[in-house]
Amino acid sequence: MMFRRISQLIAGLALYGFSIALFVRAGLGTAPWDVLHRGVSHLTGISTGVVIIVLSFLILLLWIPLRQKPGWGTLANAVLVGLFVDLSMPVIPQPDGLVWQILFLLGALVLNAVATACYISANFGPGARDGLMTGLARRTGWPLWRCRTLIEVTVVAIGWALGGVLGVGTVAYAFGIGPLVQWLMPVFAIPGVRRATVETNDGAVAEAVAVPVPVEAAASVEAAPPAQTMRPAEVGVSAVAESDVEPVEASAVERLPSTAP
Repeated sequence: MMFRRISQLIAGLALYGFSIALFVRAGLGTAPWDVLHRGVSHLTGISTGVVIIVLSFLILLLWIPLRQKPGWGTLANAVLVGLFVDLSMPVIPQPDGLVWQILFLLGALVLNAVATACYISANFGPGARDGLMTGLARRTGWPLWRCRTLIEVTVVAIGWALGGVLGVGTVAYAFGIGPLVQWLMPVFAIPGVRRATVETNDGAVAEAVAVPVPVEAAASVEAAPPAQTMRPAEVGVSAVAESDVEPVEASAVERLPSTAP
């Protein structure tokens, strides 16, 4: 099971980086965090991949006052997504005309959802951006949707001001990624890993990985009613658990690097 988890983590992060590059090539708008990444890249001349890596580690510094703990998947996310963005950009051609731009955008959205479901199921920890949202929610007591909205509106505004592209792709990502990930999660579910019901950004209910359990116990785990409901900041990429006593942090569930990675 460990081999499959590691394989899905790496494959998911690689595909996530490729999907970001495809969004960029489409030229119709990117995911909220990528608007910021592209804006910083436009301002500094540094590649988008390097910007993603640098900002990931800067965001991880914000985890310290929020008392968030990274997992192996968190560190892999911080490095590999940006690396694969830069590796993918040279091999993806510039689309010729609006029809190809739309096809690139749709392909990027679907591949991003596949990548998200794939690496979430590996259950190695949330991405830097998602941990920032869940940590802020836990420390402030605000609902996750408010923290997510505050953070993403801020990064989109800054990114757009710096030259990032805000467009129909940004809207398509916001409304389309949740249902797609919900549909794909069972496809990449790993036997022997407990799944829990979560609420995605758009209110849809999806399955997300919670904690590994022994394979022989998987059947009884699936049959048992969920002990708690988790509300992830981004399409199940990371989550905060809500119990009858008080909010506590659930085990890491990693989209959403942002997303964002």
